[in-house]
Amino acid sequence: MNEVLRALKERRSVRAYRPEQIKESELQQILEAGAYAPSGMGAQPVIMVVVQDKETIAALSKLNAAVMGAETDPFYGAPTVIVVLADRSRGTWLEDGSLAMGNLMNAAHSLGLGSCWVHRAREVFASDAGRALLKKWGIQGDYAGVGHCILGYPAGPLPQAKPRRGHTVYRV
Repeated sequence: MNEVLRALKERRSVRAYRPEQIKESELQQILEAGAYAPSGMGAQPVIMVVVQDKETIAALSKLNAAVMGAETDPFYGAPTVIVVLADRSRGTWLEDGSLAMGNLMNAAHSLGLGSCWVHRAREVFASDAGRALLKKWGIQGDYAGVGHCILGYPAGPLPQAKPRRGHTVYRV
């Protein structure tokens, strides 16, 4: 089987990570994959914010958990978080950001890393605290949160794929 198709079939969301930070060379390859995601009319409205500072990750985790009304760590102890944001002035901002998230996760898997899409970035960065973080990071413009891509080395084996449900393809 083609290695890309195999990686797409084998990638799983990882929810337990070893504490060591990922290698810079791995991070750069993952970010490049995100930057090469398709976008409507080639507009490239997506930006990615890499967070590896434990204090900032903890603050983001707390904001994300608050959206759920929980106190758990929605980032599962991952040592790297890539915040994916997209320019809302583009009609395809959500789709473009989603494609970038997919590329990030698939690239991570291809390098032997674990990843997971953690939702609620839209709510986090629409809040006063989230907008304050964007300002602190020097991000200007009308950006909305698409997702948090958490990355790290899996703490155990990847979960098994659930059986695929039938009747998902129709030919006309």
